[in-house]
Amino acid sequence: SCSLTGGKKIMHEQGFWSHFDFATFLVLCTFITGVIWAGDVWVLAPRRKLRSAALVKPAGSLEQEKAKTGWEKFVELARSFFPVFLAVLVLRSFIVEPFKIPTGSMIPTLLIGDFILVNKASYGVRLPISNTKIISVGEPERGQVVVFRYPRNPQLNYIKRMIGLPGDTIEYKDKLLYVNGKEMLLDSSLTAADELMPQGNIHIYSEDLDGVKHTIQHMDSRPGRYYKEVVPNGHYFVMGDNRDDSADSREWGFVPEANLVGRAILIWFNLNFDAPWGEKLKWRRMGGDIQ
Repeated sequence: SCSLTGGKKIMHEQGFWSHFDFATFLVLCTFITGVIWAGDVWVLAPRRKLRSAALVKPAGSLEQEKAKTGWEKFVELARSFFPVFLAVLVLRSFIVEPFKIPTGSMIPTLLIGDFILVNKASYGVRLPISNTKIISVGEPERGQVVVFRYPRNPQLNYIKRMIGLPGDTIEYKDKLLYVNGKEMLLDSSLTAADELMPQGNIHIYSEDLDGVKHTIQHMDSRPGRYYKEVVPNGHYFVMGDNRDDSADSREWGFVPEANLVGRAILIWFNLNFDAPWGEKLKWRRMGGDIQ
């Protein structure tokens, strides 16, 4: 499996962080600081002006600063943070959101430690928290790398490749993929680079997914799993590029349209603390498009 969360790794840890909803936290912070800011503009600011006039001191003088109450200082702090929270909320909810790759289910396309950007508007503009679509923009296309809320636990974000659209017949047989009876051709097997998976007999292929070419990985040590299903309306079938080591739609079923989060578009950094010293940073991956 490959579960994600905005800006940091979250696989299957127990405790507070496995249940922490950053979107809700961000909305609450924006709302609270916004209410305080509005109250300051309409109520507290006029009072400050009256008191300043009574003190007859230059604006910003030491005497005026000492005259401020603890509440007024708190209001100033909230007023300063409100535009920051608002900007982050708008950017993260409607434009782009960062994620980190915690597992190897998308090797060789995405490596452990890749920091990626996801276009949140690719499949429609959705409200934070509820994920309700308010503006239809586009629909997923076969071959795109998508982020979605895991159907069995919507608190987790997963990333996979879009394979099957509503109405498609998907078949996986002898490690070959068929879409509506058509074989998705594999091209020239290569030995995997050490940075991808240093052990075992591993082969990298270029797969032509109905005109979308991308790389996948097969492991000789893992047997192929047979699968054949028709994708129901309003749902999608996804798979990891690490075909023999990915828990995906073959195992836990289809992704509802309402669970879509966005399309992965860019690798902007790579940092893997679990990698050997000297390999924790992979500079050549910075700025790479996600195909």
